[in-house]
Amino acid sequence: MQVKGLLIDLDGVLYVGGQPLKGAREAIAYLTNKKYTFRFISNTTRKCRKTISDQLTAMGFAIPEEYIFTPPQAAITYMKKTGKNHFHLLTTGDVDRDFADSGSRSISGKTDYVIIGDAGDAITYDSLNSAFRHLMDGAELIALEKDRYWMAHDGISLSAGPFVSALEFATGKQAIVMGKPSKSFFELALQDMNLHPYQVAMVGDDIYSDIAGAHSAGMTGILVRTGKFREDILQNSPIRPDAIIDSIANLKEIV
Repeated sequence: MQVKGLLIDLDGVLYVGGQPLKGAREAIAYLTNKKYTFRFISNTTRKCRKTISDQLTAMGFAIPEEYIFTPPQAAITYMKKTGKNHFHLLTTGDVDRDFADSGSRSISGKTDYVIIGDAGDAITYDSLNSAFRHLMDGAELIALEKDRYWMAHDGISLSAGPFVSALEFATGKQAIVMGKPSKSFFELALQDMNLHPYQVAMVGDDIYSDIAGAHSAGMTGILVRTGKFREDILQNSPIRPDAIIDSIANLKEIV
């Protein structure tokens, strides 16, 4: 496989449940030694970028914070372009720190955007209804990601996608998706790498967000059999990865 750079997913590819996967650190060291250009592109929306970087460091990964691209960055860039920055945020964890200097969260008055990510137990009737009311009052819907599910520490779990779809159905509005598989999200990292899509491969565990998204953006797609990977989903999907490996530890066999 002739590529000059790689985009690598985090959760499910480098680690699962906060524990690094066997051979993952060695794989990153291999890419560094071979002088590949690489960045990390994740749909994680529970943690701000600094927290992600700190946790990767604690797991033994030497990954600079600026190498990590997450949906909040894309949402902030989008809001700056539109000149609208009043938003209602429905997430969990400390991801709100990424938005701290980008605008003001609307408590009352006009809301430009409802921004929803993986909100975990913060998803309740009241929180969804509050988002619904903002949307019905004229706000636009931004989905930080629209994944169907992810692999939590205690098993497969719902992600933001089902709740984004519920708000779309209730309001008749279409969400603007910031994370994978959005082409503009991939382009943020590609621009930072100074590489063209055909020079880059995406490594991920989600056949839709990672592989189909990579193909739509003109990149190669490498699927790993870790994280949220399911054999039945692969067999029943029309999407064909360019390569399938058991884990990122096997990356050196194909690049």
